[in-house]
Amino acid sequence: MKKLLYTILTVALLAVPVASANAQTKVATVDMKKLFNGYYKTRLAQSSLESRKVELKKEIKDMADGLDKAQADYKSLLDQANDQAISDDERSKRKLASMDKAKEINNSRNAIEQFQRQAEAQLADQSQRMSSNLVNEIQKAVTDKAKAGGYSMVLNSGASEVVVFANGDNDLTASVLAQLNAGAPIDVSTPSTGVPLNISTNF
Repeated sequence: MKKLLYTILTVALLAVPVASANAQTKVATVDMKKLFNGYYKTRLAQSSLESRKVELKKEIKDMADGLDKAQADYKSLLDQANDQAISDDERSKRKLASMDKAKEINNSRNAIEQFQRQAEAQLADQSQRMSSNLVNEIQKAVTDKAKAGGYSMVLNSGASEVVVFANGDNDLTASVLAQLNAGAPIDVSTPSTGVPLNISTNF
């Protein structure tokens, strides 16, 4: 009910300036989701995030491998500490060494958990910053295109709660996307084949 009321109010507010303006009022639409997904810099950002994710995974794996080795050493020291074939003095040394190794293992486990948390936070922050920069660039391109075309208002056709109907006559998506991708260093005609990363948007 609240969503329906919000939709009605939004459409009513958007309709007021159009209804009261003169015949020269021009309203255009643009699909911000299509612009974001089709912008070549979005793919570059996804690639950058994926590369960073791979690097972090490798670092975590190296740390985990080190932990596995430490656990194997700990087991070996325990076995030696209980080996009746060696002297009491040597067994005591092995027992003390196993206690030190246990502390080392605990510290390593805590370090891995902390590194994982920091890595997740780092990726989320990088994704948010990249998304914000991309959205700002896209919005500027839409603004420039609208001003050049003499449009007084541009609605986001990709947001269902804002636009109820659009016939597509004044849709600027294709022209803005062409402007954004002009001079792109990659082939933007071929869709990305990788699993898309969680780059957040507010559309």
